[in-house]
Amino acid sequence: MPTNRLTARPVDRPASRAGTTSAALLVGLLAGLGTFTTTSAHAAAETPSPAATQAQPGGTNGSSRGTVTWTVEPGTADGPDGRISLRHALDPGASVDEHVVVTNFSDRPATFHVYAADGTVSADGDFDVRPSEEAPRDSGAWVTLRAPEGAEPVDGGGFRVTLPAGEVVVVPLTVAVPADARPGDHPAGVVAELVDDDAAVRVAARVGVRLHLRVTGDIRAVVAPRDVEVRWEPSWNPFAPGTAHVRYVLRNEGDVRLGARSDVTLAGPGGAGENTATSQVREVLPEGSATVETTVRLWPLVRASGRVEAVPLVVGDDVVDVALEPSTVPVAVWAVPWAQLVLLVLVVVGPVLVVRRRRRSARRVQERIDAALAAAGVAPRESTDRDPASA
Repeated sequence: MPTNRLTARPVDRPASRAGTTSAALLVGLLAGLGTFTTTSAHAAAETPSPAATQAQPGGTNGSSRGTVTWTVEPGTADGPDGRISLRHALDPGASVDEHVVVTNFSDRPATFHVYAADGTVSADGDFDVRPSEEAPRDSGAWVTLRAPEGAEPVDGGGFRVTLPAGEVVVVPLTVAVPADARPGDHPAGVVAELVDDDAAVRVAARVGVRLHLRVTGDIRAVVAPRDVEVRWEPSWNPFAPGTAHVRYVLRNEGDVRLGARSDVTLAGPGGAGENTATSQVREVLPEGSATVETTVRLWPLVRASGRVEAVPLVVGDDVVDVALEPSTVPVAVWAVPWAQLVLLVLVVVGPVLVVRRRRRSARRVQERIDAALAAAGVAPRESTDRDPASA
């Protein structure tokens, strides 16, 4: 099973007493392709179900109050039905009724904030939903939860419900697609977040069910490389290649979620020394992007050129019935062979300098000999070549 990690965010709620600190630690695991969890650092090593998580209320000061373990699962009015996510393809203007089941496995009562939110993918490629403080703008706003008896509405969406130890609550919901909705994928999630207003340090822990929602209609499936940057780093070993550092953005310019395999190919003039670096991105949502950084080993042949190519990939059990065409952008970088030039200078110029130095030294020695002979009254011997270095 792939695992996904949710990004950390602060909990924007007032502290219950003076001197307390508001913070949130969100660490998530994607169980399967659709059910995700967000827990504190006290995450369960063994979970009662694929979507269960544990948290200790009270933050660092409340461990003595016990651990809360709970789960959220897709289901029917009768309880969980074994699915790992809610998956629907709906026409614009259509709707569907669904259920999620929240179970408190703990030996103590626990209060949960249950709400729907837009889905997103973090920079690390992990599925997440937007925080409860942020009003949904897309499919999260299309989900209407029907609060069970005894629940309290929450400003901004959803409700709070307190479950006794071992109790289960079935939450009916309706997904209603606007008539003018854009065809394609609109990810969302239904979340149960543990509520603990008395904590000295607040820990936001939540479990969610992913909603895979496809609005029918004509779609495009395009992942394109954009904003390509290349930086050349030479090796000062003249017998080793240098490194091209390549950074680019894979942007989903289509209507459905896609993975992508991307290749960076660089070569010198005439294709000399061609090399390729391959990367893979698990999931990019429509209108989303993922940043890729890679390196290509490259010989310094003055000027290197090539391309960045992105090949879209189908994610999981999705069905994409349009052609998945690769997208390519050209790329070039100066790769000046500095180390090789230095070596060439040493090889060519070095011997010349050595010969010139030897000749200069020989002339100085001969001049001293001539001066000594002249001081002794001896005429210097005539020679056609008085430079020993030239003999």
